[in-house]
Amino acid sequence: MKKPVVDYTKLRFSNINSPEYKHLWLLLGWVWYLTMYVLTERLIAPEKCHLVHSTVDDLIPFNEYFVLFYTSWYFLIVASLLYFLLYDPKSFVNLQKFIIATQVIAVIIYLIWPSVQDLRPAEFARENFCTWILGIIYGVDTPTGVCPSLHVGYSLAILSAWLKKRDAKLWWKALLVPWTAMICISVCFVKQHSFTDVWTAVLMCILIEIVLFGSYHRERIFGRGRKPLADRTAMEELKGKEGTA
Repeated sequence: MKKPVVDYTKLRFSNINSPEYKHLWLLLGWVWYLTMYVLTERLIAPEKCHLVHSTVDDLIPFNEYFVLFYTSWYFLIVASLLYFLLYDPKSFVNLQKFIIATQVIAVIIYLIWPSVQDLRPAEFARENFCTWILGIIYGVDTPTGVCPSLHVGYSLAILSAWLKKRDAKLWWKALLVPWTAMICISVCFVKQHSFTDVWTAVLMCILIEIVLFGSYHRERIFGRGRKPLADRTAMEELKGKEGTA
């Protein structure tokens, strides 16, 4: 079994601010978000929310089987956070920064422009395991605070972190791209979100990616093939010596 790069058995409250453990403070973002989730979901009445609907929604049929992709999101986010915590704290920081940014932006929008959707079917045409799961989800999650979709936002944040991880296996990255796409479109097929919630979340994530990791992408695009400055300097000095010889 792969050995963790951080020994959390030595973690104490007295040393949590040390370079080895200070990244754990980013987990408080979840405490803040869950608190705001309860406030925005429970205290803002649906009649005070703006109805979100797109003509595309009318073209997308309800399909309960997409709940399998929808719920796989829970596994993906927990597994990714845990893996990065144990084996790649830098990627954990990147992922948490992205997630916190989506949380802050989304909550601000939910407060300023509260939203609601009315896409859920009044009753299921058939009963099976997938509709049973959806019944639980519908009962726990209110149809308010939907635009932009954080289900989509978190999925793209996870994809961003894994694609920037240089030592991640190519097969895993190739698998993660369609998996993330299916999670994002599943929110429309299980009628948890409008298509508007999806494209606004994608736009939000593109802006976050540019702000947080723009320098990374510029280096990858424009710095590709360039040798480090120290190597270039050494080569120039060597050429100069050869020219004077």
